[in-house]
Amino acid sequence: MNWNWWIILGFTAQALFSTRFLIQWIVTEKKKKSHIPVSFWYFSLFGGILLLIYSIHKKDPVFILGQSTGVIIYARNLYFIYTHKKTPKGSA
Repeated sequence: MNWNWWIILGFTAQALFSTRFLIQWIVTEKKKKSHIPVSFWYFSLFGGILLLIYSIHKKDPVFILGQSTGVIIYARNLYFIYTHKKTPKGSA
């Protein structure tokens, strides 16, 4: 295998993306109930962006579609998390 910059980026992106499941599992075990922490969405977003960049480089349309859709969803979840925190209790 030729270890060039793109291969390193691809493996790094996949590691970031996979770490989200480890984080979610650890938090769920600590809380003894299913829970998705905010860090899950950050690892999803940044790992997804890097995987999208890698898939564009590889010109893989299936991977591009999957990652671009995911990145939008992850960013939207973070948007809702932060706009919900800013909303005063008792309104809307």
